Amino acid sequence: MTKPSLPDLLHAAVSAVGGTERPGQVAMAEAVAEAIDDNSHRLIQAGTGTGKSLGYLVPALAHGERVVVATATLALQRQLVERDLPRTVDALHPQLRRRPQFAMLKGRSNYLCLHRLHEGAPQDEEDGLFDQFEAAAPTSKLGQDLLRLRDWADETETGDRDDLTPGVSDKAWSQISVSSRECLGATKCAYGAECFAEAAREQAKLADVVVTNHALLAIDAIEGAPVLPQHEVLIVDEAHELVSRVTGVATGELTPGQVNRAVKRSAKLVDEKVADALQTASETFERVMELALPGRLEQIPEDLGYALMSLRDAARNVISAIGATRDKSVHDEDAVRKQALAAVENIHAVAERITIGSEYDVVWYERHDRFGATLRVAPLSVSGLLREKLFEDRSVVLTSATLKIGGDFNGVAASLGLSPEGVEGDDVPLWKGLDVGSPFDYPKQGILYVAKHLATPGREGTRGDMMDELAELIEAAGGRTLGLFSSMRGAKAAAEELRGRLDNPILLQGEETLGELIKNFAADPKTCLFGTLSLWQGVDVPGPSCQLVVMDRIPFPRPDDPLMSARQKSVEEHGGNGFMAVAATHAALLMAQGAGRLVRASGDRGVVAVLDPRLATARYGSFLRATLPDFWYTTDRNQVRRSLAAIDATARADDK
Repeated sequence: MTKPSLPDLLHAAVSAVGGTERPGQVAMAEAVAEAIDDNSHRLIQAGTGTGKSLGYLVPALAHGERVVVATATLALQRQLVERDLPRTVDALHPQLRRRPQFAMLKGRSNYLCLHRLHEGAPQDEEDGLFDQFEAAAPTSKLGQDLLRLRDWADETETGDRDDLTPGVSDKAWSQISVSSRECLGATKCAYGAECFAEAAREQAKLADVVVTNHALLAIDAIEGAPVLPQHEVLIVDEAHELVSRVTGVATGELTPGQVNRAVKRSAKLVDEKVADALQTASETFERVMELALPGRLEQIPEDLGYALMSLRDAARNVISAIGATRDKSVHDEDAVRKQALAAVENIHAVAERITIGSEYDVVWYERHDRFGATLRVAPLSVSGLLREKLFEDRSVVLTSATLKIGGDFNGVAASLGLSPEGVEGDDVPLWKGLDVGSPFDYPKQGILYVAKHLATPGREGTRGDMMDELAELIEAAGGRTLGLFSSMRGAKAAAEELRGRLDNPILLQGEETLGELIKNFAADPKTCLFGTLSLWQGVDVPGPSCQLVVMDRIPFPRPDDPLMSARQKSVEEHGGNGFMAVAATHAALLMAQGAGRLVRASGDRGVVAVLDPRLATARYGSFLRATLPDFWYTTDRNQVRRSLAAIDATARADDK
């Protein structure tokens, strides 16, 4: 039988989803197929509208071996599993003469645990899980959520938290889920045969395409125990997010509350002397944390060092003692022991990691008004880990709309542990970069406006001239504005100020769920939506409701961010430019993502306005602009107001 050609397969898949074939999509599919055939690696930038999901799914399905696709956002995971994969499999089936299977796989805590649901959370064993909420259901939000979860457990086929609509709070979900460390294991659990997490794993073992998230990919790489099934090909979508997600998984933390919970959970399982030692160490740690001031700890203070060694040693003794415990008077003893062990093992691991110390780790205190102090430890860089764990024994394709920073792939490649493109060496994975462009005509569809006349933003305080500029731009646009702010404080200040000055409704992140805010923003062109980080990347509103995207300032990391400043310092110590490698690269990535909110379809028109003159005047401005879509560029405030008014008039005429 003749093997079907890639162009024929791609044509069938694109037709099935009602799309249009684009040259960039064809180029991407060919590059992915080549990487799979050569067992090589690719970094592929594919702009919005390219159809990159099909650009990698079609060659992956045609390949025939197992492929893992890892994404950063829930929205894309859902799109792949509920829309793109079913249609693509149906479309390719006649030519492939087989029907590839696909499955979604997440971390264990994303699935409802039947043991926890029916037997109760160990810490609530005296009351049972639901009894205390039955009477409180009408008044207690937690009680209502738990009762709804119990009903949902009888209906759900997946037990996947993301299939529960509307969702529930983290607190409610934690009552009916377990981490991998707390899980009893299918063979020891009375509900093992019905376990949702185990069913998802079994499905993944049989699937040709496994869709997962960056966090699970990181756990699979870091913890050594394989979570994902064996696979030939790894495709990382939204790859610009990978480093921060892996860093998050590799970050440890300790709080007095967390240590106290571990003490309580383990006390009944060990003898009094061992329990008392952990209790004493916990109290010492709590006293140190009461005095903790936010910031990086380049050296561990003596009092903290002593407290951490005490915690580590006491935790080690508890772990040994729990392992030998058998106490039939404890209800559901196996689950109680497993949860206590998980809590104490985490404390031991983090305390030991900080006590031993490593030049590759950054340690710092954080302080929260409500929750008090937290001690954190994170890797200075995850590039070595990614080079070693990601690129061995499989072909890796990394793709995103923003992988070229400042005009090339080398910045992102370095963060992944790769050498500059084309550089060979021992243990250095070779890779190729490809920018397949975008189907959009950016110079004709969008304007990049930099408000060069404004004062340079300072660290704190309101910017009166910026508020005036923002108000005038919104009025010229007739609303239709997505306001992207570098801090929540800035977003709130702008919303409060402009609600008093403009007739346009202004929605503010945090006042409603993100989904509701975006829905309401899209529904009314006069409406504006202001917010911070998740809006820079999470908004997809094509059409006339989003014709002005405003950034209040260049989103450099805060100068007092311990991890970013440590990374910057490290680059400088090795002879590099720390500001460009860390702060400017961070800002460029966010700005590219933010600017990408403007043009989502071929008919979209509008303006990206940056209210920070440094984008036009500073030496690094050209580096940042090179990362943005190729919009028509101006600093003429009158020109941009005329353009916005014309775009608004056209949109109004089209609405009639």
